[in-house]
Amino acid sequence: MESLMLFPADIVAEAEAVLTAFRARGLKIATAESCTGGLLAGALTEIAGSSDVLDRGFVTYSNEAKIKTLGVSLDVLETFGAVSVAVAWAMAQGAIARSDADVAVGITGIAGPGGGSDRKPVGTVVFALARRGQSEKDVVADTRVFEGLDRTGVRLQAVRVALELLASVTRVSDA
Repeated sequence: MESLMLFPADIVAEAEAVLTAFRARGLKIATAESCTGGLLAGALTEIAGSSDVLDRGFVTYSNEAKIKTLGVSLDVLETFGAVSVAVAWAMAQGAIARSDADVAVGITGIAGPGGGSDRKPVGTVVFALARRGQSEKDVVADTRVFEGLDRTGVRLQAVRVALELLASVTRVSDA
């Protein structure tokens, strides 16, 4: 029987590479996702045996969920907006604090088709990576604008970037 994959082959290959690298180092991952709605965790769990690396995933689509589930401050949300480095960082930090993971990725954005503005157009996605014990001054964050893509395209590109961000953790520790 032919195996059906939920994700494009490049995402599955990158997820497998991330899991292999984290497994080799004994590291665990948590995800804190908004606009991707759990797709990053889904891509990681597409690989059999991922449970030894993926500790848990948080899908916090609403601001209320970000506050209640991850401990994101209402002040941060009101000051910077849900799609901001400050919120992505708070999401990643909240995932670290509420899991057994060593590394967490926070993702928040505007997948569209509506919800954008001149300052934050549709396709804007913000990523943050947190490590257990990391200083707040060592924020690893990235903002991307995926132009010309539909909602699914934005979300899949966000998963690709998040996987690349996770892959960078093991490349740094190899240096």
